[in-house]
Amino acid sequence: MTRRVHEVMTGNPVTVEKLTALSEAARLMRDAGIGDVLVVDEGRLCGILTDRDLVVRAMAENKDPADTTVNAICSTDIVTVKPSDDVDQAIDLMRRNALRRLPVQTEDGELVGVVTLGDLTVERDPGSAFAAIAAAEPNA
Repeated sequence: MTRRVHEVMTGNPVTVEKLTALSEAARLMRDAGIGDVLVVDEGRLCGILTDRDLVVRAMAENKDPADTTVNAICSTDIVTVKPSDDVDQAIDLMRRNALRRLPVQTEDGELVGVVTLGDLTVERDPGSAFAAIAAAEPNA
């Protein structure tokens, strides 16, 4: 039986408005124990900001995290999946686009989750070392 994205995704994604300061986004990631936030403009997805983006696109470029907005450095070429898509579709999208996470949106654009490489590993190979790491509590 084919599993659907909604069965494996992480629900209740953390979002920030596009004009949020990088420092605030970083605090949200820390407090939630996550590596990304979805960037929205009036509730509509417009980007994704990862912890790697903070390091490579902000810190390494000496951008002031209090004065730089998430919109200035987030990825805006977003690939999404629907909750009803099958897991194989999500895996294929991640493979073809070299992605570690996919926002999950309903047909009307509501953000309902994120499916991550870790979510898919736990689903497909629950006994693997990577699945154990992905399922562990963050150590922040």
